Amino acid sequence: MDYVKPQKGLRLSRLVYGLWRVGDDADTSPAHVQAKIEACLAQGITSFDLADIYGGYTAEAIFGAALRAAPGLRDRMEIVTKCGIVAPVGRHAAARVKHYDTTAAHLRATVEASLRDLHTDRIDLLLIHRPDPLMDHVETGEALDALVASGKVAAVGVSNFRPWDLTLLQSAMETRLATNQIELSLLHTAPFVDGDLAFLQERGLAPMAWSPLAGGRLFAPQNAALHDRLAEIGAAQGVDATAVAIAWLLRHPARILPVLGTNSLARISRLSDALKLEIDRSTWFDLYTLATGREVP
Repeated sequence: MDYVKPQKGLRLSRLVYGLWRVGDDADTSPAHVQAKIEACLAQGITSFDLADIYGGYTAEAIFGAALRAAPGLRDRMEIVTKCGIVAPVGRHAAARVKHYDTTAAHLRATVEASLRDLHTDRIDLLLIHRPDPLMDHVETGEALDALVASGKVAAVGVSNFRPWDLTLLQSAMETRLATNQIELSLLHTAPFVDGDLAFLQERGLAPMAWSPLAGGRLFAPQNAALHDRLAEIGAAQGVDATAVAIAWLLRHPARILPVLGTNSLARISRLSDALKLEIDRSTWFDLYTLATGREVP
């Protein structure tokens, strides 16, 4: 497994296991979640991605129950979680409308709730989940700095931010933002040309990629030509089409960290197949051309 060190004291595995839908599994017992964790760790996948809102504010507790049952797992992993979305469900059922909250009080309260649910004393990487149009960047920045200083959070970053959102927040902080988690896949290629990836590369920030398989749309009938080519490339190297789609992201020099979510133990055990592939420049552009529906100018 390859690893990225966004900043001192933080190491992330090049592949990240995502727990967005861990609560959707028929079996959410600590033993079954532990089996998923161990299947990841066996491949060197040590980074686990969550958010307070996932599963209607239940995913962190489901994951945390597994850590409480097997506390030795905690020191073998990095926990990434997100905050800042308030939806009228679960612990926020009384909220009148779905909204964002990046105030200092909300960030502090959310971190305390996440620590309790996760049964841990630290979060390795905390992300602001979405840009908040009402964000007071000075208040938010100072709150994030304070969380790092407290030791409850080792590093902080953002998710779904545009470059100007990130620089605004960073301007009010002493702590360096570690990453931006953005949507990236063969069916969402805009960041490759709209400046989002270039911005992160320029600053040495390894982007995390959510929905790297486009939520399964890569395998829909309307994308048959692209899927068939992925399968053809994979067959030549002994892996499936999914692994090729992930290897395509890994090939980019920005050192993208795909966040891969599945509840199938069999599929989890094959996540690292993407690291076995060689994607040369021509093959990368072959897939890019099929994905965008046109050759490059």
